[in-house]
Amino acid sequence: MQGVCSNRLKGAALRGPSPYGPDLALRRGLRAPAALALFAAAICLAHTTLEHATANQASESREAFVTTQVGNGVSVVDLTTAKKIADIPVSGGPAGIAMAPDGRTVYVTAPEAKELAVIDADTRRVQKQLRIGNGPLGVAVHPIDGRIIVADWYDHQLTVVDPKTLEVAAQVKTGQSPSGVAVTPDGKLILSADRDSDQVSIIDAKSLHRVAQVPVGERPFGLTVDAAGERAYTANVKSNTVSVIDLKEQKVIATVAVGRHPYAVALAQGHAFVTDQYAGMVSVINLETLKVIKAIEVGEYPEGIQASADGQYVYVSCWEANTLERIDARTLEVTAKIDVGDGPRAFGQFLR
Repeated sequence: MQGVCSNRLKGAALRGPSPYGPDLALRRGLRAPAALALFAAAICLAHTTLEHATANQASESREAFVTTQVGNGVSVVDLTTAKKIADIPVSGGPAGIAMAPDGRTVYVTAPEAKELAVIDADTRRVQKQLRIGNGPLGVAVHPIDGRIIVADWYDHQLTVVDPKTLEVAAQVKTGQSPSGVAVTPDGKLILSADRDSDQVSIIDAKSLHRVAQVPVGERPFGLTVDAAGERAYTANVKSNTVSVIDLKEQKVIATVAVGRHPYAVALAQGHAFVTDQYAGMVSVINLETLKVIKAIEVGEYPEGIQASADGQYVYVSCWEANTLERIDARTLEVTAKIDVGDGPRAFGQFLR
C-alpha cells in the first residue's frame, strides 16, 4: 500500500504503514543511509482527534495536555494564561491521548515503546506504563464506565483495558490499521477508523461485537462523534475529504472536500474544524449546509484538534511549528499561539 510523504520530501512516495508520525527520523537528525532507508519504509500519516461530551465534563476547559512525540513528553498548557506550565517525560514517542471522565487521569499511547502511559493529571507524574500490543495509537475512554480503548495499528484490533486493575479485559477485531477511536456520549457504541480498509467499524460497547462496517473515503484516520451521538466524522487522508456518517442508519450521508491531507476533526458552534496537514490550514465546514466556508491559516503541519468544553475555542497542535494554537470558534480567527515541546501531535482528547 502506498502513502504520501511530507512537503519537505517534495512528494516522494513512501511505502508501508507506521503510527510514528511525519518525518520522525529526519526530525531526530538521523541522516545515515540506513536510518533514511528505514524512514523511507514508513508512511507519513495524517492523524486525528476525537471529541465527545462526557457527563462529568466541566463547563470550561482549563488545561491542555499535548503529546510531543519527538520530545518524548507531554506539554501541559494553562489555557487561561495561554502558557506552557509543565513538561511530563513520557518515553516511546507519545502520540495518542485521552482523558478519564473525571479529568484526573490522562492516558497516552507510546507507539515506539508499544505502551500505554497512565498519568496523574494533578501531580503531572506517570503512574504506570503498560505493554499494549504492537502498535498502540488512537485511544478513547468510555464516558460511563471509564474503560480505556486502544487502537492497535499493527494487530488490527482494539484493546480494552480495565481502569481499576489496568489489565487487558478484552480485544476486538477491526479492519486493517485502526487509528482514531471514539465512543458515543451514551456509551453504547465504539467506533474505529480502519485506515487501510477505508472503513469505520461500529462496535456494540456492551457485547464488544462488531455490528457494522461503514465504507468511507480513502485512508480514514481521525474520528469524531457529535455531542448528540447522531453523527460521526472521519478525516480521510488520501481522498482529502471528510465523511459524515449517520450512526442510526449506519451509512455515509455526505462527503465534503477539504484541504490537503486532512488529519482530524473537531466540532464547535455549528461547524466542523478540520486540520489540513499539507496545507497548513484548518478547513471550516458549516454543519447545516455541509460546505466549507473558510480555511484558517495556522502553524505548519497542523495535527490534533479539539474544541473547548464550552465550545468557544478550538485548539490545534502544529507539528512543525511546535505550537498549540487557539481559534475563536465564532470569529474563526487565531487568537493565540503557545510554544510547546518538539513535535506536538495531541491525537485525541487532550483538554480538561
